[in-house]
Amino acid sequence: MSESTDNHAEDHADEHHGGYGAYIAVFVALCVLTGASFFTYSDYWRTHVPKEIGWTFMMVVSCCKALLVIMFFMHLKYEANWKYVLTIPAGLMSIFLVFMLIPDIGFRMNNGLYGYSSERWLDAATPTNVSNTAADDKSSDTEKPDAH
Repeated sequence: MSESTDNHAEDHADEHHGGYGAYIAVFVALCVLTGASFFTYSDYWRTHVPKEIGWTFMMVVSCCKALLVIMFFMHLKYEANWKYVLTIPAGLMSIFLVFMLIPDIGFRMNNGLYGYSSERWLDAATPTNVSNTAADDKSSDTEKPDAH
């Protein structure tokens, strides 16, 4: 094969995959999304946005970043439609497992039908109170925890 034919084949492959411009645009988008993630750690964000909204925002940003990386850098955007045959059942199974495990984990101590045995309660962690002020932290350091 001649050199001009090889260069034409490489150029054609870049056009099919969006060229370098698409990768640069995705890189810039990832940088902006990363900046948005870091902004959530600022004092302004913490004082003006509720914690639950911040967590939701971070999950949305993380999913967007993962989607961009998967679609462009792992080249799934340019694959045939067979990728859906693999990803949709796996995604549905993941969602199913999460919904099946949430009740098991959430109600493991006492769900009305059964609960921890007395031996298990001896080894279980005791809940702690989280204090928000430095004065509360100092007083809790001097107190001794209850022994079982």
